[in-house]
Amino acid sequence: MFAYLVKRVFQAAVVMFVISLISFSIQDNLGDPLRELVGQSVSEEVREQLRDELGLNDSFLVQYGRFAKKAMRGDLGTSYFFKEPALEVILKKLPATLELVLGATFIIIGLSVPLGVFTAIRPNSIFSRVIMGFSIIGISVPVFLTAILMIFVFSVEMRILPSYGRGDVVHVFGYWSTNFLTWDGWKHILLPSAALASIMLPLFIRLIRSEMMETLQSEYVRFAWAKGLRPRRIWFVHALKNTLLPVITVGGVQIGTMVAYTILTETVFQWPGMGFMFLEAVNRVDTPLIVAYLIVVGFIFVVTNTIVDLIYGLVNPTVKLARMGA
Repeated sequence: MFAYLVKRVFQAAVVMFVISLISFSIQDNLGDPLRELVGQSVSEEVREQLRDELGLNDSFLVQYGRFAKKAMRGDLGTSYFFKEPALEVILKKLPATLELVLGATFIIIGLSVPLGVFTAIRPNSIFSRVIMGFSIIGISVPVFLTAILMIFVFSVEMRILPSYGRGDVVHVFGYWSTNFLTWDGWKHILLPSAALASIMLPLFIRLIRSEMMETLQSEYVRFAWAKGLRPRRIWFVHALKNTLLPVITVGGVQIGTMVAYTILTETVFQWPGMGFMFLEAVNRVDTPLIVAYLIVVGFIFVVTNTIVDLIYGLVNPTVKLARMGA
């Protein structure tokens, strides 16, 4: 375990270096930040002076070296718009995004497992065919269209759920404020969580179904049937446990992907999270905030994948973590 963790930490450091290098290199293609910082009436001499003060006239290697030294101390730059450390701005928005992803994860787990198992056990039933039909539609429809449709049905026509904002939140600690402790917070997070879950839910239903059907054909399951074990025990103890191994691997990657997908969901629902902040930073050419966002999202991916590998080894003790890290 220790050798595996050391290896993964080294790999994570290399990955984060590559992510930081790529993120920092694209900032010159985003536009001129001085366009947003100063007005049109500012002379070219003043603009050049500001560029020198901000270090924008330095070479790429000089700028990246300065950025890397500060990043090692946890300083990812200062936002041009907020006039605050970029990492601090992101940490203020992070709880809203993580709660949105958490709500979507609950929906995905709560629906994909029973629906995937049922469609595998009863593949020819009408209900199974309806589920698989809807899963194809769910994969094909983009998330922003699903979000707009949900707003139209539940907010405009039925008027039972709010269409924007976080509603009433409760401060927990630090920058963390939660939706899950108030009824109004639950109402506000339901639609965006469902819209975000619609991206991955069909994928997980089909994945669990295919893995479950393959597992039910294995020799040890046939032996369990021959022993006369109850069907529920065979389905949910013997078959489902082994079905979840690839699901855990895919799920860990997709949770990190959902963090990136929140950009569209947060924009439609005006959810004050990292994704909505990122689009605003792009419009304002707030390059320190953009670079910091990409690095934080990359870090979330790396941490999530490491945790998933550890969980995979715990669920399946036959897997050697040292070999997985090779």
